Amino acid sequence: MSWPNLWNQAMKLVIAAMLALTVLTFQAGRAGAAVPESLYLPELKSANPAITSVDVLIDVGHGGIDGGTSYGDLLEKDINLAIAKKTYETLRRKGYVVLMNRMDDYALSGENLWLKSRSRHIKDLAQRSHLCNEIKPKIMISLHVNSARHSSKRGAIVIHQIKPQSEQLAKSVQAALNALYGTSDKPVPSRTFYLLKYSKAPTVIVEMGFITNAEDRRMLTEAQSQLRIAEAIAAGVEQYLQQKK
Repeated sequence: MSWPNLWNQAMKLVIAAMLALTVLTFQAGRAGAAVPESLYLPELKSANPAITSVDVLIDVGHGGIDGGTSYGDLLEKDINLAIAKKTYETLRRKGYVVLMNRMDDYALSGENLWLKSRSRHIKDLAQRSHLCNEIKPKIMISLHVNSARHSSKRGAIVIHQIKPQSEQLAKSVQAALNALYGTSDKPVPSRTFYLLKYSKAPTVIVEMGFITNAEDRRMLTEAQSQLRIAEAIAAGVEQYLQQKK
């Protein structure tokens, strides 16, 4: 086998092991939580080692050195992670197989050893889309927090690929979040976002609210309101997946 092929196989094994360890570590950290092998352990195949049968991959925006947008001491990366964990738990309770691409405060760019780029930002985004393409989930949702110059701007905005399935997913999630926020925003198509451009699975970016708006900021930071946001996102995801059965 040639060196490039050996390298590709090695990287696939690393990705599979890393994601399996991430899920197992998170589950083991919960008091009294059991880890069902059939659900969490990856099926490793010699020809194509990867985690299979994943319904939802949650892309947790930013992390580590990349804090994302901010308001005072509040950092987007922390809000993204908190709501992502609640979304993960909500979808799990509904019976879906779910993975998160980060469970703690670190940058995914540090795990990208394959892309020859000086840009930490590009390496981070490339790692996220690469993981998605290796895992092949039914869908991927990328969780973020918005900001605006005017503090009156509020509500959630879902951005989608120029693909029918991504648009349908975006409409389902947007409708659920509109009901929560009391808004009437429409999903936004985009050809320019790296994650949307290079991820093969139906993918949406969920801007969960504006950190610059007082009411949104309260919802994004209070534990009970975070749960309500997570439940709305999960409801939109479930509606989409049920339609695809």
